[in-house]
Amino acid sequence: MQWNEIDNTITKSFEFNSYLDGIDFVNAVANVAEQENHHPDISIGYCKVTISLTTHDAGTITEKDYKLAKLIDDLSI
Repeated sequence: MQWNEIDNTITKSFEFNSYLDGIDFVNAVANVAEQENHHPDISIGYCKVTISLTTHDAGTITEKDYKLAKLIDDLSI
């Protein structure tokens, strides 16, 4: 599944076999976000996590968002 551009954000949903697998993924995303000093909006559901990226200071999608999206995609899930 690809990232979708919606209202100046890029968004992607990830599905997991269990709720705790999703939580582990969120923790991994949080660690990468801290390293990059760029923090996504995260929605956690049962076995599904949705990540939304935008650069709030710029009010739009920037290279920071695409870089973090790639790093998130590279996480082993």
